[in-house]
Parts: sequence; C-alpha cells; structure tokens
Amino acid sequence: MPENIRIAMVAGEASGDLLASHLILALKKRLPDALFYGIGGPKMQAAGFQALFPAEKLAVRGYAEVLGHYREIIGIRRKLLSGMLQEPPHAFIGIDAPDFNLHLEKRLKAHGIPAIHYVSPSIWAWRGGRIRSIAQSVSHMLALFPFEEEIYRRNGIPVTFVGHPMADVIPLEMNRPALREKLGIPQDQLVFALLPGSRQSELQFMAETFIETAKRLNQRFPQARFLVPLATRETRDAFELALYRLSALDLPITRLFGHAQDAMGVADGVLVASGTATLEAALLKKPMVIAYRMSPWSWQILRHMQYQPWIGLPNILSGRFIVPEFLQDDATPDNLAQALGNLVEDQETCHRIAGIFSHLHERLRQNSAERAADAIVGFLNRSEAWTSAPLAV
Repeated sequence: MPENIRIAMVAGEASGDLLASHLILALKKRLPDALFYGIGGPKMQAAGFQALFPAEKLAVRGYAEVLGHYREIIGIRRKLLSGMLQEPPHAFIGIDAPDFNLHLEKRLKAHGIPAIHYVSPSIWAWRGGRIRSIAQSVSHMLALFPFEEEIYRRNGIPVTFVGHPMADVIPLEMNRPALREKLGIPQDQLVFALLPGSRQSELQFMAETFIETAKRLNQRFPQARFLVPLATRETRDAFELALYRLSALDLPITRLFGHAQDAMGVADGVLVASGTATLEAALLKKPMVIAYRMSPWSWQILRHMQYQPWIGLPNILSGRFIVPEFLQDDATPDNLAQALGNLVEDQETCHRIAGIFSHLHERLRQNSAERAADAIVGFLNRSEAWTSAPLAV
C-alpha cells in the first residue's frame, strides 16, 4: 500500500458536507493513514478533514447570486488547483457543487490525477448537454439514484450507483410519538414544519412567503403549531427579521437551530423549499408542498433549460406528481396554504403518499458510504494513480 496517501475533496454546502463526512469515515477503514484535505464544512472536519477553505464560500445558489461572489469563488478555485498541481493528490473527489468541481476535475484529469465526482449533476432535469463536459472531466461518477446509471453508461462514463446516504440514516419507520414527547408537543396537536431553505439567498426570497402562508394556515387551523428549523445563525436572523417586518411575532412559531429531521418527523404536513430537504421529507413519509422562488433573472434562465415537469426530488424519482409544487409567481401564500391545508385534511391521500415514499426509501437504502468507498478504492486500484501494491478493501 502506498504511504502518505493524499485525497483532495471539495464540498460546497451542508448536504455535501454530510455526504463527504460519511465517505471520509468509510474510506478511513480502508485507507487508515490517508490525508483528506481541500474545501469542506464542520462535519467533514469532525471526521478528520483538513479544510483549506470553508465550504460556505461555495454555498451560493442562483445565477444572479453567484455573480456577486464570482471573483472570490474563482480565486479560491485557482489557488486550490495551483496547490494540487504542485503537489498532486492520489485522487480528487468532488462532492456535488458541479459548477465549481467539474472545471477543477477537467484540469486535474488532464494532468493524470483521477477525478471522481460524487452526486451526479441534474442532467436528467436540465442542462443535459453537460454530459459531454462531464465525460471530459470525470474519471468515475458515483450516482445517488438508480436511473442515473444508465445515462452515464450510455455515454461511456464509468459509474457506480451507491444509493443515498440519507436513506441509510433515516429509519424505515419513524417513532413519531417518541419524537413528539422529546419536543414537548401534545400527541393530538396539528403541527406544520416550514423549511424555507438552508442558505441566506433562499431566505431572501422564501422567508416572507412562508410566514404569510403560516398566517393563513393559522386562521384555518387556530390550534396548529409551526416548527421552523434553521441551519445557521445567519438564516435564523434573516427569518426573525422577516417575522418582525410582517408583524408576525405572535404566530405560534417555534424556531429550531437545526433539527430539521425532528421538525419534519413530528409534523402532519411540511412546506419545504425545493432541494435535498424534499427528499428528507419523503424518506420521513411526510405529505408536503414544495415551493421555490428565486431572482426573476435566474428564474427566466432556469425555466427555459428545464426538461421535466417536476423540480422536487420526490416527484422526479417517482416520475409523476406525488406532491404539489408551486414555483416562482405561483408560490403565493394563498396557493401554498390552501394546498397544504387540504393535504393534511385528506388522510386517504396522506396514507397513499406514505406508501409510495416507503417504497422509494427501500430503493435508495444501499449502505451508500460503504459502496462509494469500495467503488473509489476499486477504481484507484485499476488506475495508474498507485504505483505500488493494490489497496486492501
């Protein structure tokens, strides 16, 4: 086994930080002396990762929003690339963040450094032409969803379906009564979980809409309680400022610092901004309404590049509308409150949705970190990155 194994990694937001942390721990079982470094968040660092730059520097979403941080982001990528070319790692693993990572991976692959990408870009949803640049950039793709394998194999790109780590972590059946007891919520109280996003840029467009929706739901269900998990102090401050602006401080809203899974686990219905949280809600078997708003300019670009009629992962993975989606101008408080209120009152539909999501959970539950680590070590054993004995798996 080679000594001083160096694996560079880049993860750009909270979901990538979680994925990468599990992968690092799995790889350490196989490569106990390896050094992991690059761009990552607190969970990666807790797993022994050396962060040269913090992950939040890359956690910007939307074309208009990225432009405001363009110079800083490009500067970080340039410095990271320069360092890796001067002292090449044995492999580079890009965790999601395709706009940042694919460019980096292309340069590294051209210099003979294996470039592994974990989490397929959403080429099946929009920007399908990107498959050509992926083929030039990626040595091996680790896909979270089963239907992605065929897309990459058809285009000659080595790929392994590893499942989704969230499906491994979330139990197939959640103990809702115990969770309610933990949070001090009466078993018979109607509860809505509101997840307006994990980034400040999302709160800018979603916070007031979600609060106005809560106002309308409160009028219809005066005994209901609202839980709002917020990922960072900055997003919590942004949400509380929106409450103040809308004179909504008297709403029965409990803000939580994190604990999104607990909030959704005890909820009867979930209002969620599009993203990974929609999959988390599905794995918790929750009826939900998906909403998303962004800058008008970003929306005009995105809507013309979209291939599918869905943006929420539960609908995409099911290939049909399982839960309602309201985007941009349609994401009004009236629409959202009516849809979510009607959904929680329709127990037959809620039961049907839970059954569909249970089947989805089983498909995605693959012990993904271990499968990904096996795929990475197996790929590297076959590559020219290692010049001595094969690695032990």
